[in-house]
Amino acid sequence: MSTIPTIKIAVIGGGIAGATLTNALMKHPHLDVDIFESAPEFSERGAAVGIAQNGQVALKEIGGSVIGALDRAGAVLMNSSRMCMASGPSAMSLVFDLAAPQRGKVVHRATLLAELLKPIDKSKMHTSKKVVRMEQLNTGRVTITFDDESKFEVDAVIGADGVHGHVREHILGADHPALKPKLAGFWDCRALLPMKKAKEILGEQYFEEQRQYGWIGDGGFFMHDVLDGGETVQCVACQVIDETWGENEWKRDLDRAALEKAVANWTDTPIKRNLVEAMLENPDLKAYAEWHHEVDAPTYSKGHVCLMGDAAHSMTPWQGSGAGQAMEDAMILETLLGEVKDPSQIVPAFKAYDQTRRPRTQRIIKSSHGTGVIMCGRNAETGLDMDKIRNVLSERWKFIHGQNQKEHKKEALYAFKRLQ
Repeated sequence: MSTIPTIKIAVIGGGIAGATLTNALMKHPHLDVDIFESAPEFSERGAAVGIAQNGQVALKEIGGSVIGALDRAGAVLMNSSRMCMASGPSAMSLVFDLAAPQRGKVVHRATLLAELLKPIDKSKMHTSKKVVRMEQLNTGRVTITFDDESKFEVDAVIGADGVHGHVREHILGADHPALKPKLAGFWDCRALLPMKKAKEILGEQYFEEQRQYGWIGDGGFFMHDVLDGGETVQCVACQVIDETWGENEWKRDLDRAALEKAVANWTDTPIKRNLVEAMLENPDLKAYAEWHHEVDAPTYSKGHVCLMGDAAHSMTPWQGSGAGQAMEDAMILETLLGEVKDPSQIVPAFKAYDQTRRPRTQRIIKSSHGTGVIMCGRNAETGLDMDKIRNVLSERWKFIHGQNQKEHKKEALYAFKRLQ
């Protein structure tokens, strides 16, 4: 009986995407996986993340150590996402309830990452390892050089190193128009409130059920949902960027005056007044610009190197799809690399991954941005007309949440077989 050679893999990036993938690949004894993080510790920026039906099913398909990670991290099951008007003639009216057959879950990013890291062997986790160079050798292997001058040689590299990572540049080239993300035209800020305080500020009626609420304003949007097993409320305020934002500006401080200016055009309702108070519960409130890969990359792979997550397809948060798409990436990569029995099969496996994942993720990038324009009342056709907004938005998540993941895996395996 022939022995299957060990395939050595480096996952670059220790966020939710990289950690999910590492867990997925650990299922296969012939895959030897190390995960590298540029920061001194593994961490996630941001408060909470929503995992819709498609992401939950992807985790179920991956199986193994990711099963139950959401629940162990205190994920809260949302009955629905309820969209309401905060501006215009229908202010304070319900637009619609978005409820998938399998309800979405909201979870704290840092807690989820901690759960995903627990099963990984500590000897396989490396911090303070920033990639500065990668070279594909004649043997097909890849040498990774880090900023501490250490080197690591592997059969395959998967870049989960985020929107500013090095791996994307290795694949596309330093001057490619799709390399860098573009300013998407929005900023957002976040605050975490104890449930009791959130009820005091926003009103008890919004927390009678576990439900995500979104409020469509005049040039902005406000959202609140529940996490940490029902103990914490996340509030997110978003605004269309004005002419004062610099082209490369990433964040700025926010105070009461800035928040009140942001909602100045909103209809005078309790939600307008209360959202300002809720956001100011964060003593270090900052507005972060939203960026996305507006220019489509022609490929997510090159030789023995590929991209996943934000490194491949950074998207705005308007359809809550970033984490779910990273989980789908991990599902497809695990499906394909589980079939790779020799390093010579890595190139067709990564090409099959690219052909399977790139069209879907790039479609979501565009859909998410367009959704943001609508939800900030800035779409030319819908404006702040509730009926028009309802007609346009109600089906907008269907192609994302309704993905058949078993068929998606079959599609990838068929492409892999065809490319060999």
